Amino acid sequence: LIMAGPLTNQQLADYQRDGFVIVRGYFSSAEMSGLLSYARGDDGLLQAAWTMRDAAGRGSRLTLWTEPGTDLYGVISRCRRVVGGAAQLLGEEVSHWHSKIMLKEPRVGGAWEWHQDYGYWYGDHCLAPRLLSVMVAVDRATPDNGCLQVLRGSHHLGRVDHGKYGDQVGADPLRVAAAQARCELVHVALEPGDTLFFHCNLLHASGANTSAHPRWSLIMAYNARSNAPFGTSAFPGNRPLEQVEDTVVMEWIAHPPADVRASYVTT
Repeated sequence: LIMAGPLTNQQLADYQRDGFVIVRGYFSSAEMSGLLSYARGDDGLLQAAWTMRDAAGRGSRLTLWTEPGTDLYGVISRCRRVVGGAAQLLGEEVSHWHSKIMLKEPRVGGAWEWHQDYGYWYGDHCLAPRLLSVMVAVDRATPDNGCLQVLRGSHHLGRVDHGKYGDQVGADPLRVAAAQARCELVHVALEPGDTLFFHCNLLHASGANTSAHPRWSLIMAYNARSNAPFGTSAFPGNRPLEQVEDTVVMEWIAHPPADVRASYVTT
């Protein structure tokens, strides 16, 4: 099913084949400058961040929330270019699953082990892998500062068993090694505003940040509304999303409202 929306038919086809599609300049430099300024001054975001350690003991911080509020993150997660693209790729109306900001700091930000997002979300009682993530580069992402790595087409393998590695849940290393032998490794280098849509069964990882530059990114996850959890889940089931026009992002940055609401999940 091809729905009307911001993505082209070629981008939809690339996603189905590869498990991901990169859209360059999806957000403007002005939008990303505004988001970066807002996030780095957001004491609540920083205080709610928790550290996840990789198998080598290095830590990466993240802050997560399930409700798309009225703050700038919520506006971005509800804007038409994001929600519309997710709906096109999933072929139906979507609900917000969760959002997070990844805070990979210079020289100390740890790696993320190879995993599939559905390796986590399967335990949240989603019957089908009808979820995806939308990652927006807030900072420049390069191999030196630990950009995302993906195995092209690995979403076709289906869900791989996952286990605990450090503080993280990772995919079965034997399966990962077999997938690496058959699937092309892609380093997802991004400029601020570039956006990656990727399938919940795509195998992905990221290296440690060995550079002098931070790598912050905003990741928003969406679920097909027909795929509501059948049991208890930490995330909302299939609530409709109240979309906003794309222009609201810059309007919010220029004139932040007084009644901003955010509700971070803390551990």
